[in-house]
Amino acid sequence: MSGAPRTPYLRLDLARVRRNVTRTQEWAASRGLSLRPHGKTHKSPDVARLQLEAGAVGLTVATVGEAEVFAEHGCDDLFVAYPLWLDDERAARLRDLAERATVAIGVDSVDGAARAGRLLAPYGVEVVVEVDSGQHRTGVRPEEAGAVAAAAARSGLIVRGVFTFPGHSYSPDGRAAAAADESRALATARDSLAREALDAAVLSGGSTPSLSATDASVVTESRPGVYVFGDAQQWELGAVAPDDVALTCRATVVSHAGGRAVLDSGGKALAADRAAYNTGHGRLPDHPDARIVLLSEHHAVVDLAGAPLPPVGSEVDVVPNHCCAAVNLAEQLWVDEDGGLRPWPVAARGRNS
Repeated sequence: MSGAPRTPYLRLDLARVRRNVTRTQEWAASRGLSLRPHGKTHKSPDVARLQLEAGAVGLTVATVGEAEVFAEHGCDDLFVAYPLWLDDERAARLRDLAERATVAIGVDSVDGAARAGRLLAPYGVEVVVEVDSGQHRTGVRPEEAGAVAAAAARSGLIVRGVFTFPGHSYSPDGRAAAAADESRALATARDSLAREALDAAVLSGGSTPSLSATDASVVTESRPGVYVFGDAQQWELGAVAPDDVALTCRATVVSHAGGRAVLDSGGKALAADRAAYNTGHGRLPDHPDARIVLLSEHHAVVDLAGAPLPPVGSEVDVVPNHCCAAVNLAEQLWVDEDGGLRPWPVAARGRNS
């Protein structure tokens, strides 16, 4: 065990991480769903190991770089859930990956599928067609998925199925509706592939806010990410209970200026994300009525809502609004187990390409 690092630092409650991993894996198994957690949340081979040992079929990642890191640490089934537009260099990296792991990538256009086929078809890389289920970010219309899949198949690629991200579930009143949209989109896309005489063996969806409402009569694979740690977004959406939040930022109270507590955990530790429904720039689990009302690079100003201020020099825990963004700012996660701290490297940090 290592001594405590200097604040601010990200701290993991390992017992809560294990509990979140086990509970979600059991939930998926009870519904006949494959679980493929999103590694962009934790970027940690150690956390990935816990998920895979619990029964996850593989990992989801956002970039080829993340896939490379997890493959280097023994993960042998990786899905890059992103509509990659391949150049020669990235295709070469994927070909190398395919020698060490089962690899699939996202596509969401006929041109993208044909290009992937020209560069990857002989090497066993599979594709999954992305469809838009309502977030309107990437993905083709569900009824057009068959045309993209057919282009991929003509170019020699193996089409695994279709996927979507119901990102509009990140809304206080949108979680169940987004799950229903996800189900309809995947079913429509499946039928679109069938009209091209193609089988969608995998119908992949999932987000942490919509997870509990997943329609397992349609969805075959779920790809949540934040469930493993939780954050203030999930807390305020009601998707994760405060007692299940496993990632916090340990911070020091450095000032009482203006009658408020000022912490050393600014935006360079917590990240600056703040959704429209977030009530502040982060939450303090030991002070549930407190809010971070002002965030700058190295300062977090906390309104304690009339409660006594923590003493200057004392340490407090802060739940970041968005754990994925906060983790990407840290070189290590400090794991709290049996009263001591030890570092787990954030090995996929910054692997954005």
